[in-house]
Amino acid sequence: MSNEKEQWGSRFGLILAVAGNAVGLGNFLRFPVQAASNGGGAFMIPYFIAFLLLGIPLMWVEWGIGRHGGKYGHGSAPGMFDVLWNNPVAKYMGVMGLLISMVILIYYTYIESWTLGYSIFSITGLYQGEESLEAMSGFLSSYQGLESGTHFTSMWPAYGLMLFTFLVNFFVLWRGLSGGIEKLAKFAMPMLFIFAVILLIRVFTLGTPDPSQPENSIASGLAYIWEPNLSELSKASVWIAAAGQIFFTLSVGMGTIHAYASYLRPKDDIALSGLTTAATNEFVEVVLGGSIAIPVAVAFFGLDMTKEIASGGAFNLGFVSMPVIFGKIPLGQVFGMLWFLLLFVAGITSSVAMGQPVVAFFKNQFGMTHKRAVLALAALVIICVQPVVFFLGHGFLDEMDYWSGTFGLVVFATIEIILFAWVFKIDRAWGEINSGSDIRIPVFFKYVIKYVTPLYLLIIMGVWFYQDAWDILMLNKTPTGQPVNDADVPYIWGARALMVGLFALLAFLVHIAWKRKRKLGIEDTSLKKAKQAPAGS
Repeated sequence: MSNEKEQWGSRFGLILAVAGNAVGLGNFLRFPVQAASNGGGAFMIPYFIAFLLLGIPLMWVEWGIGRHGGKYGHGSAPGMFDVLWNNPVAKYMGVMGLLISMVILIYYTYIESWTLGYSIFSITGLYQGEESLEAMSGFLSSYQGLESGTHFTSMWPAYGLMLFTFLVNFFVLWRGLSGGIEKLAKFAMPMLFIFAVILLIRVFTLGTPDPSQPENSIASGLAYIWEPNLSELSKASVWIAAAGQIFFTLSVGMGTIHAYASYLRPKDDIALSGLTTAATNEFVEVVLGGSIAIPVAVAFFGLDMTKEIASGGAFNLGFVSMPVIFGKIPLGQVFGMLWFLLLFVAGITSSVAMGQPVVAFFKNQFGMTHKRAVLALAALVIICVQPVVFFLGHGFLDEMDYWSGTFGLVVFATIEIILFAWVFKIDRAWGEINSGSDIRIPVFFKYVIKYVTPLYLLIIMGVWFYQDAWDILMLNKTPTGQPVNDADVPYIWGARALMVGLFALLAFLVHIAWKRKRKLGIEDTSLKKAKQAPAGS
């Protein structure tokens, strides 16, 4: 193992970093789309139930697993699971924690670069004059290289910005935990709040843009988000969407929180810190994210058109409807730049977190220096992002997003909570979470972690298998329920092959790492004792 042991510079920096990991594009784009597509206010009821029964318990579980594994020199899921369960299979279960964070990092980097590009296009006025949704949709497609347009004749500008965004991500990782990630969080998170508040004030002062249509107003948009249509609660899809959003927004189920928590000292608080980061994320998502994009879209396009925009996904809302709106308001170029810079900052604080588990794995299990580990990850990411960029129009990115950013999160979370609460045992797990805590967690959550959260996750997976699994696996439909284009089938299988190949590579590396440790005599009785050691010791 590497002798390098980084530490967080301050507790405040840690909280900002973990909050930055959670606060991302999902807060400002995915959340409003999910809410608008699933009954508006009706969505908020299962959303908050999922936050209470899934989000908060899993946040504490991942902080607990991470800090516990960090005591024994592990900064990633394979080693942490090996400590929790003295079984040769455990470390391979942890491969999911490496795979999910790496796959999301690969395509997330490209999406991030769009936000940076659009901030430049906003302030320079490049998309000014594109006054209809159709025209702005064409602008986005030409930028992505999907079609030739007036402003872009190829995807090379998008490719160049992708490379720049890639370099920014890996520069932060190169600088390390305290000197890179923590410094970024201390600078980026306050900036994010400032930008969001400025945009929120501007939205709330818009009133009714078209006096001839008084029903189209900011108030109407807010009412749609917060007034529930209770009949929607009978739809299983609404409950599944709400649970999926909680996973995505809190960044649980992807191995990043484990990596951050592994750098804590054994008696550092995780109860209050975990709750603080979850609450910070929810404030950004519900109060800020929920009050910008959907209300302003209703004010300019009306409720029915906003629903149609939302049905087209987060990209339609963020990169098509919002630029059109900025073209219609005073100082729209400035507010457009702030909107897309807000998205870029939110994205970058999340993507650097996704790289940390793999960097920690290379350092801990192969004895790499920090910089060599970062370079190894960078090489993998830059190779794998190529098909994402060039095959974007054939569903390559969408396929990776579904299996890693939706389905994979639920699978990994189910594995980790069963290991922690049932294999490691709930009494030890509860003791680990509460060790050194600054607050007393209600004992109610002990039973939620042991019974309710695992059952909730198993039901979600069961419903998915019953309703969608076969058709999606066999390409009878896309994850959004649309027919699969025959021309896209080879590319979709290519995306699946890439993910399977990455899993096989990571599993092979885990095998080699543990074989290497046995050969060198690194794996001594200390890890075996960890299985029987009292929690918090």
